[in-house]
Amino acid sequence: MKWDIQVLCSTASVNHKLQAIVKRLLWRELCAHSAPRMIESLESAAPSGRIGGGWHTLAKLMFFCCGCEPTLNFKVSRPTPGHFVKSSRFSKTSGQSFLTKRCRGDLLYVSDPCEHPMGEKEDDLGIYRGVFKGFDKSKTRAYLIGRRVKLEERVRCPYCGAPEWSMTAAGLVPKSAARRLGSHHGALEYFVCVNGHMHGSCWLVPLSSDDNEDDEMDGSDDSDFDDNDGGVRRIGYDDRTATNGSMCSMGEEVVVDGPAK
Repeated sequence: MKWDIQVLCSTASVNHKLQAIVKRLLWRELCAHSAPRMIESLESAAPSGRIGGGWHTLAKLMFFCCGCEPTLNFKVSRPTPGHFVKSSRFSKTSGQSFLTKRCRGDLLYVSDPCEHPMGEKEDDLGIYRGVFKGFDKSKTRAYLIGRRVKLEERVRCPYCGAPEWSMTAAGLVPKSAARRLGSHHGALEYFVCVNGHMHGSCWLVPLSSDDNEDDEMDGSDDSDFDDNDGGVRRIGYDDRTATNGSMCSMGEEVVVDGPAK
């Protein structure tokens, strides 16, 4: 099968016996083969080794860009359909950029944005996804529940179908997220479901040659919402260099050579 997610889906559809084998064993093996360190980390915080939403959900999150629909806080000229991706890179270093200071003790893996051209008159659309380690005991979940943030009525997790919180509505989008993605602050939105799956969209600004922007990207976020927006740029090759499922210099967990479209 060469750990191709589409081949596994086809195998599971043959009969009930193969479906049971794929569900109980092969989805987990696919995830562990693709990102062993990330899966080991997620499993260590999962009760009885059970991942929220199931292993088939995590496999879908790793290899499927969910697309983008317009929401109350993020407008697009047209919906963008989901699709399988050839490769994915998930980074806990990037994930820290999506956590406010009050939630910095959490561990979140976030993918590089999947870039979607939207036409000459619009910036490219970036679509990203991620997963929390031990979301049930996370500071992010405790804050959302403690502040009684309402779950979205019209949005469901595209990976497990569970209810979601809008992190924009909750006021939990730090400026460091925009800088990490290469977007303007406020030009992005992301959601987190009750199982700890994250997905979002952003507008990717054109690459700048301003050297000061590189310094801004490398610095830490001193406050959650400061007055100085700082420079922004797209994530460059040097920000995400890694190969063969290893850890790169930024501490990124990597998934490479995923299924073709």
